[in-house]
Amino acid sequence: MGLLDGKVALITGGARGMGAAHVRLFLEEGARVVFGDVLDEEGKALAEETGARYVRHDVTSPEQWRQAVGTAVEAHGRLDVLVNNAGILKYGRIADMTPEDFDRVLDVNLKGTWLGVKSAIEPMRAAGRGSIVNISSIEGFIGAEGLSAYSASKFAIRGVTKAAARELARFKIRVNSVHPGAINTAMALNPDLMREVDVEAFMKSMVIKRFAKPVEVSHLVAFLASDRSSYCTGSEFTADGGLLTGAGY
Repeated sequence: MGLLDGKVALITGGARGMGAAHVRLFLEEGARVVFGDVLDEEGKALAEETGARYVRHDVTSPEQWRQAVGTAVEAHGRLDVLVNNAGILKYGRIADMTPEDFDRVLDVNLKGTWLGVKSAIEPMRAAGRGSIVNISSIEGFIGAEGLSAYSASKFAIRGVTKAAARELARFKIRVNSVHPGAINTAMALNPDLMREVDVEAFMKSMVIKRFAKPVEVSHLVAFLASDRSSYCTGSEFTADGGLLTGAGY
C-alpha cells in the first residue's frame, strides 16, 4: 500500500525542481495527481512521462485557480490534497530592487499561496477532509542579504498557514508549512544569488554538509499530505540539514 492511496492531489509549480519531485513521489505513493505550472513544455513532458494530468496554472490568477481545482475534481471526483509549491526568487538588495520586482515576488509566493488555500476550501469540505501543504523556506525564519522580497513572502506564508489552520479545522482540513533549506534546484542555484554567496562559508554553516535532493523534501510533504499526520496542523516543518540549529550563525 502507498502512503497516499486513494488521495487526489493538486500540486502547483510542478513542472520542475521540487514540484516535479513531489509529482513523482505522490504518484509512487498511490495518489492521483494534477499539477500546474506556467512552463508548458516541461509540464507536458512530465505529464507524458508520468501519467499525471498537467494544467497551465498561473497561481496569481483566481480564474486559473478555479480551472486547476475544477480539473482535479472533474477528472477524479474530489480534492484531498493541495501542495502550494509554486514560487519565484528575485535577488536584489533593497536599494536596487524595483517595487515591481518586489510586488511580483509577493504576488506569486504569497498571494498565490493564499489563493490556493481559498480555492481548496469548498472541494475539501465536500470531500469531508483535506490537507494543505504550503511550501515556505528557511528564509521564512531568517533574513538573507538580497532576499528581502523572498524572505517577506516566506515569512508571510507562515502567518497564512497558521490562520488557515485555525479557520479550517472545523472542516477537518489541516494546513501546515514546510521550510526547505539548501535544495539542489535551479531556483536555489540562481546565478545572481550564487555570485553573491560565499559558498565555502555557507557549506561550513551546514550540519549536514551537502545540498538536498528535491525528493528529500517530497517525503516530508507526502507525510503531511497523508493521514499519518492527522494530528498536525498549523505547524512548521524544516528540511534544512540543520541550518537553523544556529551552527555558523
